[in-house]
Amino acid sequence: MSDTQVLLSGLAFGESPRWHQGRLWFSHWGTDEIIAIDPQGKSKVVARVPTALPFCIDWLHDGRLLVVSGREGLLLRQESGGELVTHATLSHLAPIWNEIVVDGRGNIYVNGGGFDAPGVIAVITPDGTVRQVAEGLAFPNGMAVTPDNKTLIVAESHATCLTAFDINADGNLSRRRVWADLAGLAPDGICLDSEGAVWYATVPGMCCVRVKKGGEVLQRIQLDRGCFACMLGGQDKRTLFMLAAEWHGFEHMMDQERTGKILIANVSVPGVGWPS
Repeated sequence: MSDTQVLLSGLAFGESPRWHQGRLWFSHWGTDEIIAIDPQGKSKVVARVPTALPFCIDWLHDGRLLVVSGREGLLLRQESGGELVTHATLSHLAPIWNEIVVDGRGNIYVNGGGFDAPGVIAVITPDGTVRQVAEGLAFPNGMAVTPDNKTLIVAESHATCLTAFDINADGNLSRRRVWADLAGLAPDGICLDSEGAVWYATVPGMCCVRVKKGGEVLQRIQLDRGCFACMLGGQDKRTLFMLAAEWHGFEHMMDQERTGKILIANVSVPGVGWPS
């Protein structure tokens, strides 16, 4: 904790952090809020969504906000007037949906599956087509796409590994393989840096860890509570934002005190790829 600073406290559960237009945006689980916070710690509710959790965010290339409404199986899109409309329906592919990443070609990847069901990944292509592109994942969480748009990496929490797929020209995924075995630590949110390493957040490990392909640990930032997600941002993409909270199980997510925080640490290698 000595290398970190508190940017914001008093949260329920922060998730899905994204660096966008000079601010950190994130989903405030347990409320219906999407919040943006500037580097000085000034925060603002920028949108409200019709669900409590899970919901995660990213953007279309034209700047419109996308929101995964997880329990409803919907991908929502915010229009210029602020209203949320349905961009795609996902409920026919899985009962609950979680994380999202939009790659550099405009393909939208969303994962889900349910607590006791095998996880899946769906793609929504720029023409609006929705299809499943991966299955059999062990509780998929954070996802990231490499800067060349050739590889998607997904955190498999219950398999304690990072899994990689090739991204084909049509948006389909192929050549599934273990990108890094995390030695029993369950990964949640992830982000990429310019040396090809992945930062991953882990709730049971109460830390944020930087690993290279194969699983070698390059850096670890230990926290005093579970780390749910991380994102590299700031003016030079060298600020690591870590969203953390005390964890007492899914059954207590809505009735516990607000122990959520956003913590920041300076790192030497900038972030790249998607989400940004």
